[in-house]
Amino acid sequence: MEDLLKYPLFTKLGALAVIVLLLLIGLGLIEDVVRDRQRYRSMTAQSVADSLAGPQTLMGPMIHSACVESWDVETGKGEERRTVEQRREFLLTAMPEQLKVVTGAAMEERARGLHKVNTYNLKSHVTAQWGALTSLQPQSTMKGSRMNCGAPILMVAVGDARGIRTARVTLGEQALVLKPGTFHPTYTRGLHAGLPESVRGQATGLTATLDLELVGTERLAIVPIGGNTEVQMSSSWPHPSFSGQFLPSEREVTKAGFTARWRLSSLATTAQKDIADGKRVCVNSGGGGDDSSEYATGNATPRECAESFSVAFVDPVNPYTLADRATKYGVLFIALTFVAVGLFELMKKLRVHPVQYLLVGSALCSFFLLLVSLSEHLPFGISYGVAATACVLLLAYYASHMLGSLARGIPLGAGIALLYGLLYVLLQLEQTALAVGSIALFLVLAAVMVLTRKVNWYGLTSPAGTPRPPLPPREPPSVPPPHSGLATSTQPGRP
Repeated sequence: MEDLLKYPLFTKLGALAVIVLLLLIGLGLIEDVVRDRQRYRSMTAQSVADSLAGPQTLMGPMIHSACVESWDVETGKGEERRTVEQRREFLLTAMPEQLKVVTGAAMEERARGLHKVNTYNLKSHVTAQWGALTSLQPQSTMKGSRMNCGAPILMVAVGDARGIRTARVTLGEQALVLKPGTFHPTYTRGLHAGLPESVRGQATGLTATLDLELVGTERLAIVPIGGNTEVQMSSSWPHPSFSGQFLPSEREVTKAGFTARWRLSSLATTAQKDIADGKRVCVNSGGGGDDSSEYATGNATPRECAESFSVAFVDPVNPYTLADRATKYGVLFIALTFVAVGLFELMKKLRVHPVQYLLVGSALCSFFLLLVSLSEHLPFGISYGVAATACVLLLAYYASHMLGSLARGIPLGAGIALLYGLLYVLLQLEQTALAVGSIALFLVLAAVMVLTRKVNWYGLTSPAGTPRPPLPPREPPSVPPPHSGLATSTQPGRP
């Protein structure tokens, strides 16, 4: 121990290493708090979805008819010979040749405690046109078989039927009587209306219109089952996230909201075949419907899902996401601040106790906890400004006493304020955050190297009480020795 105390630099470095370890543990606990709050927010969103309606999927209108083909088969021989009836159940479907959807989403914010969830009220006008309905005519697969088909049914499927507020379907000029359910084996949630048997095989086709008011949470998906599908969507929400297999062909996003338009042909999508084959409609967020599942949970892979496109009404200023990103820079904050204090200690020949380093690091860690707690009650920008200002003032005041003068504390506080400003810029950036952060770190490293370029590091590691070895003396400039003997004459004729 006595030998170790002879080298104060190594002793202090060991103490600082212990302090950094303690601060890392503190940062880890703060990150756990942020994750817990994120989990609580997800539970709140699920609670709202359970009470109101989950993410919605809109599919239809489409026509289907359940059929049964039966035939007789003789089995056995002699007295054991008997006739057995065999059956084949199948579903006939007719997808619209032209499908046009005009919809608007009015946003409604729901809150549970401190957490808010984006919900929407969707008002849609859908026009579907069918050509000749030959696909509803059953085809026999066995000679002499008997066909029995139920009445054709026009159906509209949604992700969560609890979100249906009003619905009206007209066929031509006739309003149809709507009933809950779809009578479809896969897409069970929605509504349906019975059609007369005369439409089966009708050569002139049909035109149906649907006026639907639908409530959902956070996300809306649409399945393009038309031969040609055109969807026009508008909303006052300024932060849409478009996803799925198809992005809008036209879109305009402003602070007042967004408008988007999709134009799709059956030549570009397999949605018609996917729905005819009974594939599930998958969305990226679980909801209250039977027809929704998540890719991430492993319930369904993209190949098992029908093609669709969706819009998520996301909140880009999610305080927990930004706070989680901010805490990842905590180690860098502590390291740069300790470097700044160490430079003052080195350049001004001061002595800063390890406990003072610990207090400075604890103040830096408290910023992230303040940020999370304040952002639950205030906008994120205001919360960030209040937390950063409080920490900068505290550190500048403490540094003025720690470093011996106000003239030294203010530059340290200004440097920490610059760090908080840089962090806020990084949190707002997405594509260029890495480039800006790496350039800033390089500039800090360059500044440290320039300031310490003349430091005698060997002298800092000398044992306590031992004078630092002097720098080697500079050698005098070399001067040629004086000439000895008689001077040599350069005049011609002289010896």
